[in-house]
Amino acid sequence: MANLLMNANNVYMISLFVTPIFFFLTAPITAQEDTKYEECSKPFNCGQMSIYYPFWGGSRPSFCASNHQLKLECDANQNTTIQLGSQTFQVIQYDQVRYTMTMVRIGLVYDHCSSSDLTNTSLDSSLLTYMPNVRNITIFYGCPSSVIANRTHSFLCQDGGDKGAFYGDPRTIKVQDCGGARIEVQVTEGHEPDGGIQGLNKALSKGFQVHYISDARVELCVKCILSNGTCGANDESQFSCFCQDGSEALNCSNHHSDKLNWQRKLCIGLGAAAVSAIAVGIGFYIYYSRQKKKFHLHAVSSSVLSNEISSGPSSKDPEMGCKYFGLHFFSYSELEEATSFFDPARQLGDGGFGTVYFGKLRDGRLVAVKRMYENSDKRVEQFVNEVEILTGLHHQNLVSLYGCTSRHSRELLLVYEYIPNGTVADHLHGQRSKPGRLPWHIRMNIAIETASALVYLHASDIIHRDVKTNNILLDNHFSVKVADFGLSRFLPMHVTHVSTAPQGTPGYVDPEYHEYYHLTDKSDVYSFGVVLIELISSLPAVDITRGRHEINLSNMAIKKIQSGALHELVDPTLGFETDFKVRKMINGVAELAFQCLQSSNDVRPSMAEVLDRLEDIRNDDKGEPEVMDISEDDAALIKNAEPSSPDSNLVTCT
Repeated sequence: MANLLMNANNVYMISLFVTPIFFFLTAPITAQEDTKYEECSKPFNCGQMSIYYPFWGGSRPSFCASNHQLKLECDANQNTTIQLGSQTFQVIQYDQVRYTMTMVRIGLVYDHCSSSDLTNTSLDSSLLTYMPNVRNITIFYGCPSSVIANRTHSFLCQDGGDKGAFYGDPRTIKVQDCGGARIEVQVTEGHEPDGGIQGLNKALSKGFQVHYISDARVELCVKCILSNGTCGANDESQFSCFCQDGSEALNCSNHHSDKLNWQRKLCIGLGAAAVSAIAVGIGFYIYYSRQKKKFHLHAVSSSVLSNEISSGPSSKDPEMGCKYFGLHFFSYSELEEATSFFDPARQLGDGGFGTVYFGKLRDGRLVAVKRMYENSDKRVEQFVNEVEILTGLHHQNLVSLYGCTSRHSRELLLVYEYIPNGTVADHLHGQRSKPGRLPWHIRMNIAIETASALVYLHASDIIHRDVKTNNILLDNHFSVKVADFGLSRFLPMHVTHVSTAPQGTPGYVDPEYHEYYHLTDKSDVYSFGVVLIELISSLPAVDITRGRHEINLSNMAIKKIQSGALHELVDPTLGFETDFKVRKMINGVAELAFQCLQSSNDVRPSMAEVLDRLEDIRNDDKGEPEVMDISEDDAALIKNAEPSSPDSNLVTCT
């Protein structure tokens, strides 16, 4: 230990010397770097809203928007507003998944009949378009009492005179005797006004929905984001993708910047030694801290569980785990309120451990609340296990845990960040599936980000144990968040496997784990191989309507690959037959999946090797499509595992 600390101290002293040199060399570059990527990566923040492209305002410059008119303002640091022509609207809801927002006009009193502000709320269709559920209402002003006397949708003016106004559907009303203004306003279907000025104001206060970005720009922006760029517009207000190196393109991954001048090249060379020394120092510090923390987590987790189980069911208290790991402790009533008393309409998913509901906390945060099925010893263990795993990890592709409840609050509840775009399974073969909706470049990105999360877990000595497309969540930019750690296990350093009863989801379980009860990090590799085949085929991992030997997708894929019939497996919407680059990448991914699905875990690649191979496949965009070369040895390894499903005796945990 003394030698270890001495080495760490030496690295630290070296880093103190080289760090100033490194920053001296790189400072001029940073000052000259184009900042558009950095500026447009910042959201417009107001109250609980964080809004990106195609809008600008606040800390977002105008070049971050698709049009300079789409400027947002923040009223009293709480309300988001937008000025469209002569009218001001408040944004009361914002949907980053469907690219819609709900707006309500402000600053107008509708029964002040002589107001000069009485103008139509029609919008510029090149900027915003009404959603199909929007209905037009026409208000007729300057109507004599004889006209409005027998109309329920009428009101008197508050600014003098004996005339008033009434409103209704412009398609069915024709009035000749009202001499004042006629304005058209919009309401949402199902919230049409009902009687008098109160009914009108109530309907208008609900706002109306608009779509704020064209489908063409959505596609361009998604491609930009997936290439690690950020969306904006050039000087001619045409779409542009701002890349991290300061360049502008339509796709950062296909753009090679020519901005590496002699100064940058010089700095790269001179800075390499500095980076290496700093990386060694930081790496040692992280390693030492992680081992210390992991030891502490294991000790506390074991203490919590042993105390709970040994003291009997009446004294189990997962709150102890939540409080120890620094998470917020939610009351049951708070989460009831957030989920509208666990309204079935808010249900997001139903798995082996519990039901997940959409919720909104009092502070405005959108959350996913997992409601455990029962408070048994097993559920308490899974509950504390998930708390322990997630609070010890931080990765951009892992879901964040906000907090939990205690047994004393009637039920075990876990509160996560809300990921709005469903699961990969939803998009491949579920409720959100649609031909062409998930093109190959997005699927490739999903594979790489999922692999990155699993590499991080394995480097932290954690096996997920339930890798599947239902546990891979997608945000509004189709970025990955791996979820559900109820089955995850620590694999201590220098231990080859953990002996434990097989658990997991049929179709994904490692056959060697199932047969020998040996859980290793290669068990996740097998499951990930099934995920790769799903991304290629858009088929579910298990489907009892398929032929007997094809119920398990893994068996079906192995046979197709071995027989040279991969084209029969590939989703025809991916362009496998027409785009040679896509064909080459799919061939590469299929070969990698074949290796992951081998029956012996010794010959499967590690997750780090899988990630490296996926990145190579995506970056290698030259040359002719490859023909897969599956060796006889590989084929023999698979052949022995073909006849039966390894999941036949498992409890389904979907």
